[in-house]
Amino acid sequence: MTELGKRLIQRIRSTGPMTVAEYMRECLLHPEFGYYSRHDPLGVSGDFTTAPEISQMFGELLGLALAQAWLDREAPRPVCLAELGPGRGTLMADILRASRTVPEFPEAVSVHLVEASPVLRDVQRKTIDRPLRHHDSIESLPRGPLFLVANEFFDALPVRQLQRDGAAWRERMVGVDNDGNLTLGLSDPVSSELLADRLGDTRDGDIVEIRPAARAIAADIGARIAESGGLALVVDYGGQHSLGDTLQAVHAHGSVPPLTDPGMADLTAHVDFGAIARAARPAAHTRVIPQGEFLERLGIVQRAERLAEGLTGSALESHRAALRRLTHEDEMGTLFRAMALYEDGTPLPPGFTA
Repeated sequence: MTELGKRLIQRIRSTGPMTVAEYMRECLLHPEFGYYSRHDPLGVSGDFTTAPEISQMFGELLGLALAQAWLDREAPRPVCLAELGPGRGTLMADILRASRTVPEFPEAVSVHLVEASPVLRDVQRKTIDRPLRHHDSIESLPRGPLFLVANEFFDALPVRQLQRDGAAWRERMVGVDNDGNLTLGLSDPVSSELLADRLGDTRDGDIVEIRPAARAIAADIGARIAESGGLALVVDYGGQHSLGDTLQAVHAHGSVPPLTDPGMADLTAHVDFGAIARAARPAAHTRVIPQGEFLERLGIVQRAERLAEGLTGSALESHRAALRRLTHEDEMGTLFRAMALYEDGTPLPPGFTA
């Protein structure tokens, strides 16, 4: 058992079971033993790889889409260009490089990163070749037009898991069994106000996941966009609404039990895009579309063909594999989805339909 695991067991024995959300928060963000507090989790030597790390094409296309959306909105300035959970900074670096081809856009934007990990903050400063400002939360982002990217951000926010019990709901809790191991159990019935609208599409025993932090962040983003203009691109894995237990832990690019070795694995759960869209009102939202369709609409096939010119052998095969991984239905193309939030009455962001 990890040191964090021992501390969580001691805490549970002292104060009682904790919610799944509390468990996720401790495992990911504990200041001394949390997953994101200790190391860089990305890449071949880490635990998982995100789309920007797979190919530069992902960030380039998002950068051009943001710049085009800026032009479509009569090129406001100054603009807050922000990313939530920017990892190593690879995505933002690619966005900035590609968008340099759009006159005046680079001068119009200031770069802002919302990042909790001190380790990743250091990496981001080395990756991004222009002045930037770090934030602990979205609340301190400057006011004004906001152009924001959240790629694989919402999936890591803590989730509460509620299991239907007749007309009531019980919350899944992390406790300690008789052998001294972490285990899942159920609380007494809790207030069902948050899930009053889910009694019609669930059955006894079904699990619904909710993310209070995600709703609060989406509400802030939506209010800013409705007030000052801009847009937000959300790319993550999930669906239109939550149904079922999707909590998972990843270590060394493989799946591990979520309650084993707290603090040593990345914990995530599927994103409820519908909940984000509802929380972001009065900002408008696009349809939720597969990542593969989104990237193809932005021109990834043509970009891939251009980058393939001059490549041979293993370099060409690696390039083709990256395209497949990002867009194919058996890879990230269908599992990951994209949605945009934007000011009602303004043009649709590139790559989307209403």
